[in-house]
Amino acid sequence: MLEVTQHNWETKGEFAATFDGQKAGLMTYSWAGNDKIIIDHTEVEPAYNGKGVGKAMVYKAVEFARENNLKIIPLCPFAKATFQKNEEIRDVL
Repeated sequence: MLEVTQHNWETKGEFAATFDGQKAGLMTYSWAGNDKIIIDHTEVEPAYNGKGVGKAMVYKAVEFARENNLKIIPLCPFAKATFQKNEEIRDVL
């Protein structure tokens, strides 16, 4: 089962994906002031490519942004493409 957890620090944070306890992916972000996060990197372990791991991490970031009234700046090419393909999450841009 896929699980995405968040770790947030003062200036940076990450969303880590695990699948049945195994590391599946990592997406990192930086804070831009108090109301924006910049997604700067997304990586998925090769064994989990094409299984929705990256998208799940982006959607978890969107959930976090909505809950905390934040905006997301997707610098990472994967995150940017995910926002372009999924209109329903663009409210946090």
